[in-house]
Amino acid sequence: MSKRILMVEDEAPIREMVKIILEQNGYETIEAEDYDIALEKIGEPYPDLILLDWMLPGGSGVQLAKKLKQLEFVKDIPIIMLTARGEEEDKVRGLDAGADDYVTKPFSPKELIARIKAVIRRATPMSNDDLIEFNGLSLDPVSHRVSVNSSPIDMGPTEFKLLHFFMTHTERVFSREQLLNNVWGTNVYVEDRTVDVHIRRLRKAISAAGHDDMIQTVRGAGYRFSTR
Repeated sequence: MSKRILMVEDEAPIREMVKIILEQNGYETIEAEDYDIALEKIGEPYPDLILLDWMLPGGSGVQLAKKLKQLEFVKDIPIIMLTARGEEEDKVRGLDAGADDYVTKPFSPKELIARIKAVIRRATPMSNDDLIEFNGLSLDPVSHRVSVNSSPIDMGPTEFKLLHFFMTHTERVFSREQLLNNVWGTNVYVEDRTVDVHIRRLRKAISAAGHDDMIQTVRGAGYRFSTR
């Protein structure tokens, strides 16, 4: 069954171009040209992903992203911001608003489809018991073991939780606050810089075969787990 993508873009030529790209790659496309129509178009069957332009009539893409994340039935739908705004500060604003990724115009069809596939793959629920493996780095949630090229490595419980979160949310940038909320929990008071300490410990633990490079610092934004 083809994935459904809601494309929110006010410029008709761009909508048409993106629609052709999406349909050539097997996606079903729903179109909306402004803030209000986008809200109207989000209903059952819900889209699997939203391509969201930054500048829209009736409200900004950032405002719409924040609104969607407050709605119970659509808050888990992944969002890719599609915009000409390429400044780092703007990217951080988009990610903080709830966007899962950020594609800057102009973009190539291959890049857009690759980003869509990656975000949908990350958003697809996986069993909490599934073994996770990237380039020889393996994490087993059931036995609570981590290994590099089949050799077991030791790490503390917080580093294990941090690694598990990263490996199940690859290629996405997370701020310190987002990591605190997802790994430590919202009811625990921990300073933001504590995240940096545990990131250093985690990198050291998986550094034997060079896997520490997978945990990347994104200046001004946070951290991501990437194999690229």
